[in-house]
Amino acid sequence: MALKNRPVPREPLPDADVHSEGFRQQRQARRSALVEDYVELIADLIEDGNEARQVDIAARLGVAQPTVAKMLTRLCADGLVSRKPYRGVFLTEAGRKVAEESRIRHQTVEAFLRSLGVSAETARIDAEGIEHHVSAETLEAFRKAMTVPR
Repeated sequence: MALKNRPVPREPLPDADVHSEGFRQQRQARRSALVEDYVELIADLIEDGNEARQVDIAARLGVAQPTVAKMLTRLCADGLVSRKPYRGVFLTEAGRKVAEESRIRHQTVEAFLRSLGVSAETARIDAEGIEHHVSAETLEAFRKAMTVPR
């Protein structure tokens, strides 16, 4: 029997308070993931020398423009972006901070996956999801693991 087909023994359930904390953190990560994806993309578009236009955001996220419009309204209300008529979307100082923090997490996760031998394309795609759910402690462990000589 191959190792991958063997059932993994289950650990006993942790205390309910400890157990629920993990689920609470994951719910919070899901809520913030979309916001982080938008502001990071807006920052990338601006840094590439382009305006962050609603049509470009929709194309890159693979969503409809009305979906982007709704999220941009939310991001404006949250103080992360500003919009100018007939112009693009701009990040506020708070938006730039969120974008930078998200980018650093993404780069760390992607580099860690690459250090494990994951292909560049798969690491990029997987990092898009993992970056929102990984703790600061785990990110630091990733960084340390990548600096340890092999």
